[in-house]
Amino acid sequence: MAESPTWILTGSPENYAATAEHEFSVIGLKELRRNVALQIEPGDRIVLYLTKRLAFPASIRVTGELFEDRTKLWPGKPGKPDAYPWRFPTEPELVLEEADWVPAEGLAGELEHVRKWPAEHWKLAFQGQIRAVSEHDAALLLERMGAAARAAA
Repeated sequence: MAESPTWILTGSPENYAATAEHEFSVIGLKELRRNVALQIEPGDRIVLYLTKRLAFPASIRVTGELFEDRTKLWPGKPGKPDAYPWRFPTEPELVLEEADWVPAEGLAGELEHVRKWPAEHWKLAFQGQIRAVSEHDAALLLERMGAAARAAA
């Protein structure tokens, strides 16, 4: 049986803080990402990527079915409110302390997903909120995040 898909979800540090405040129990996709949300299923893994910090702080697992909710949980971008209405119940899989977040730049050259862009523009690979990644990339991300967690322990 194939491994459940792994997704990378791009968000701001502020949205990450809100997700952490809710103990990683729920994640939401933007209004315009409904078609992607329909592809996500219980068991899928979501690796979180932070803008501004350019790092991977945590991995969560989807534990239930898609639902719609417009209660404001995430601050979003100033002047561009989005309810992130396409939501899933989730649970934390691996959450790193801030000092141990895995820098994306060090991984960029090894991720298959990033190779679609010129090396100097690797950050473009993480625009657009969410994307599925290969099993290779999923394994690499988890290996690095796990190593960071073990080093911190």
